[in-house]
Amino acid sequence: MTEVKPPPLLSVRELCVDYATPKGLKRAVDRASFTLDANEVLGLAGESGSGKSTVAFAIARLHRPPAFITGGSILLDGTDVLALEGEALRQWRWRDVSVVLQSAMNALNPLLTVEAQFADLFRAHGIRDKAEIRERSAELMRLVGIAPDRLRDYPHRFSGGMRQRLVIAMALALSPKLIIMDEPTTALDVVVQRELLQEVSALRRQLGFSVLFITHDLALMSQFCDRIGIMLNGALVEQGEPEQMIDAPQHPYTRKLWQAIPPLHPPRMPPRRVLEKMP
Repeated sequence: MTEVKPPPLLSVRELCVDYATPKGLKRAVDRASFTLDANEVLGLAGESGSGKSTVAFAIARLHRPPAFITGGSILLDGTDVLALEGEALRQWRWRDVSVVLQSAMNALNPLLTVEAQFADLFRAHGIRDKAEIRERSAELMRLVGIAPDRLRDYPHRFSGGMRQRLVIAMALALSPKLIIMDEPTTALDVVVQRELLQEVSALRRQLGFSVLFITHDLALMSQFCDRIGIMLNGALVEQGEPEQMIDAPQHPYTRKLWQAIPPLHPPRMPPRRVLEKMP
């Protein structure tokens, strides 16, 4: 008996996003289509300005003028995302989809303790009991490997990696089905990057959420993602599993991206003679 595959958690079809400029509309995302299954990680790669973050903001409905979604459809677990408005949209965010932004320090309020920022999040979604908020905040801190007694600290007292863990904890607060991670490791060193992504992978297996992962680092993406999509000039030009994208990329731009990664062990070169003659 053939097993019936469940529908994808996220379905994006023919998505178009335009920016209004004095010279008219400028297309940032051009008819992008892809799906994301439950408990799957999809990576989006491409150069700066290729439309990766614009796609992410469209899915979370975070765009503000002069950006406009001008075509296509977005379905998340059967919900028509583009039809949501007002309070329904506000409640949908963080309960169904959350976002981890590139700069954790900018995402955290430097004037509020971590505990106060967790409390703001929970109160915004109808959870007002102080004991429950503190208990859930402490559990989220433990979940990402930070001692709960740090809840009363301010963001500047945490390292860059710990601040990024705090943002991930806040993204997990209401158990969303999808977490969008937009360049979450850019400001971190390679050791902290790997530790952070290993932690996210463990949390994903434990909690069952899906991830849309955006980064410039193809090598990092190939180790973390189940599938990879390549964006160029607003278009999604190629998709596939990491092995296929590495061994047999179909699009010339994909091949150039892989060729741009420097080898870990380049061939040894003879030392140059810096000074041919003494003056």
